[in-house]
Amino acid sequence: MSYSILFVDDEPSMRRVFSLSLEEMGYRVQAAEDGHAALEQFERLRPDIVLTDIRMPGMDGLELLHRIKERSRETEVIILTGYGDMEKAVQSLRQEAADFIHKPVSDEVLELALQRAVERIELKRQVREYTENLEQLVEERTRQLVEAERWAAVGQAASGLSHTIKNIAGGLEGSIFVLEKGLDSDKREYLEQGWSMLKEHVSKVKHLSLDLLTLAKPGTIHPEWCRPNEILEAAASFLRDKALEQDVVLRMDLASDMPQARLDAEAVQQCIINLVGNAIEALSEVERSEPQVILRSFVSGEWELRIEVEDNGPGMDEATQARLGTPFFSTKGRGGTGLGMMLSQKRIQEHGGSLTCHSAPGQGTRFVLALPLSPPEADAAGPSPA
Repeated sequence: MSYSILFVDDEPSMRRVFSLSLEEMGYRVQAAEDGHAALEQFERLRPDIVLTDIRMPGMDGLELLHRIKERSRETEVIILTGYGDMEKAVQSLRQEAADFIHKPVSDEVLELALQRAVERIELKRQVREYTENLEQLVEERTRQLVEAERWAAVGQAASGLSHTIKNIAGGLEGSIFVLEKGLDSDKREYLEQGWSMLKEHVSKVKHLSLDLLTLAKPGTIHPEWCRPNEILEAAASFLRDKALEQDVVLRMDLASDMPQARLDAEAVQQCIINLVGNAIEALSEVERSEPQVILRSFVSGEWELRIEVEDNGPGMDEATQARLGTPFFSTKGRGGTGLGMMLSQKRIQEHGGSLTCHSAPGQGTRFVLALPLSPPEADAAGPSPA
């Protein structure tokens, strides 16, 4: 891609020399003799980069920088300075100049400054595309939610969805800030950190859209005869490393005489992973001796399977518990969307069961999943649950 440059200098010889050098580097170049002429050309051409001398009669380079940024914050501006203009050069950076170069300018230094400006342009373009894709994805998933009659309350969730998008967009802005810092200081660790942050927030966009799509689909479970304890053991195995990293003890207390049940094993396992994962994260945020999560199973009454996820963490007050499962409310703050709890409740309800929470501040939290061992819709040809 060929980038366009507007070069501004009041000396005709400088305009000729710089124009030739910039064209040889592969840029499309236009020149202006002062700040006022530069603004006229800028409005007409909208160049990608403006390269301007700081000392010019009438409108100097700082004033030109200010006026360009008023018109387009996306345009990168590089300032040419003399060694006596260091204070003004620093001031130009405060006004969002991409860089400043001391005169006389070597081709190597000029090319490096322009390369950094181009990298900043490309990074901004990528983040803008990610943000636009995010808006399109959210619009599409929200439309699907509205069309689903069983989620008529989605209108009330609009403010929560907007807040979630704002958090992700804020994360994307933070990513580009770190990336630009890496470019400005030429430090690879900042570039790696910024790129890692960018990928993390793009992943959040993906998971947000997939969760919204799952919520919009009615009847997403596929029950089959299975052994409930095997589901719980698989979920615990998935989270054991996470528990070890957080110094949390994950205990199992499973009934040995548990009969088979007709369940969607994948859906129930995901519910358990959400609940146990949330419990581990809650314990990691507080200082507590012997933090632990207990995963328990037993039969209640004649045909009801009970699964409990209990922790000795900080607990929750009644107001917080009342909001669990509401759209885009999360006890994780910016770290969560609340959709995991919504999906868990939805899947358990589709099984004909229930998910309840029992908690109090300072007394830990216990989630109880109640599932029918022999649901009414079970086919007669299925195996005996005994």
